[in-house]
Amino acid sequence: MAQYVQSALRERLLEVFTHAEGEFVSGQRLSEVLGCSRTAVWKHIEDLRKEGYELEAVKRKGYRITMKPEKITSNEIQLGLKTKFLGRNIHYEETVSSTQKIAHKLAYEGAVEGTIIVAEEQIAGRGRLDRTWYSPKYTGIWMSIILRPAIPLPQSPQLTLLTAVSMAQAIQEVTGLEPEIKWPNDILFHQKKAVGILTELQAEADRINSIIIGIGINVNQVEDDFPEELQERATSLRIEGKKKINRAELIQVILEKLEKLYEHYLQNGFYPIKLLWEAYAISIGKNIIASTLNGKIHGVAVGITDEGVLIIEDEDRKRHYIHSADIEIR
Repeated sequence: MAQYVQSALRERLLEVFTHAEGEFVSGQRLSEVLGCSRTAVWKHIEDLRKEGYELEAVKRKGYRITMKPEKITSNEIQLGLKTKFLGRNIHYEETVSSTQKIAHKLAYEGAVEGTIIVAEEQIAGRGRLDRTWYSPKYTGIWMSIILRPAIPLPQSPQLTLLTAVSMAQAIQEVTGLEPEIKWPNDILFHQKKAVGILTELQAEADRINSIIIGIGINVNQVEDDFPEELQERATSLRIEGKKKINRAELIQVILEKLEKLYEHYLQNGFYPIKLLWEAYAISIGKNIIASTLNGKIHGVAVGITDEGVLIIEDEDRKRHYIHSADIEIR
């Protein structure tokens, strides 16, 4: 309870500074707004400094924030967040092996729906098909989200495509860039990957306990930040847009878009999401190679089913329905 109160006070303190727009706020004013002593205000200011905020203190004027940290803090995410439940409970760590591992543990222990796990660095980040996801410190968004939808087990892959749409919408809104989705959920710019999504289940034979969505976004890397072997196929939002992105703001917009689409999906089904996904899809109508567990399938991607399954038509006009594969656009 005490930790919750401290977090609420910290959020209120940051809100006051945000509204001040760089002007000084007196210690007396902060004391009145927070409902605590001037000594307690000073302690909160010192805590902000420990989190990486730079604050100027001037006698008879008060305090003002002169620089915010490069780090993504829980406070930065929640200040101004417009969601009802996504991101209202945040588990933040500086360095983790994988946010997915932590999310699985928290979900198993009963974490509420909408809990997010955010890290500044992953040392064992994972992508689809057990590939390694390069997750350097202070450059990207490495995040997992816990959802608990009351949907049949076979419909769970639809959440992957839904997440891809919400990511594309958020990136477009924040950066002005035009992302493209390669089935099922890779987000590309000029054939280079900027975003990966990994969806995993905790389920019983007939019901879903939780769906854990892992998100990796290359946000502020420059070309030299990528290992040489990735430079030909990876990019970042900064490289594409030629400017740095506020990562906390991007997380906020992602959560807002995802929550809106998720609630719409639960009420109206997958078909509206399918139409949105197809509007961003780069694979549809292209000659592709789908590498499945049973071999490679060559053909034209003609669309997806109402369940989100990829449809490939080969040269003999035979249709193949692909549930899981690695896709290469020819």
